[in-house]
Amino acid sequence: QVQLVESGGGLVQTGDSLRLSCAASGLTFSRNVMGWFRQAPGKEREFVAAISWSGSSARYVDSMKGRFTISRDNAKDTVYLQMNSLNPEDTAVYYCAASLGPPLYSNRDYYRYWGQGTQVTVSS
Repeated sequence: QVQLVESGGGLVQTGDSLRLSCAASGLTFSRNVMGWFRQAPGKEREFVAAISWSGSSARYVDSMKGRFTISRDNAKDTVYLQMNSLNPEDTAVYYCAASLGPPLYSNRDYYRYWGQGTQVTVSS
């Protein structure tokens, strides 16, 4: 049974940083592209970032490039999302997801497993 469990969300102020973690089990983690998505209230779930099997390649949505960094530790079956310079527009539920890849898909339809999400709230 595949499980993806996110953690690290919370309430922060504008300009703060957070690091989200997603621990995976029940799948061959190192053979899955891992992605982060987010969903704000009343909006569709949107792509944030994805990282290749080895961690050597990453892809970001343009608006978050430079502020967010995705990384992974295959020895720990964990993917991370470092978020800096947070602003209220970053408020959302953040989800990690797994895809067979190998392309770093931004389309959520290519991701077969999803976590339950972790809430990030940025106050002004």
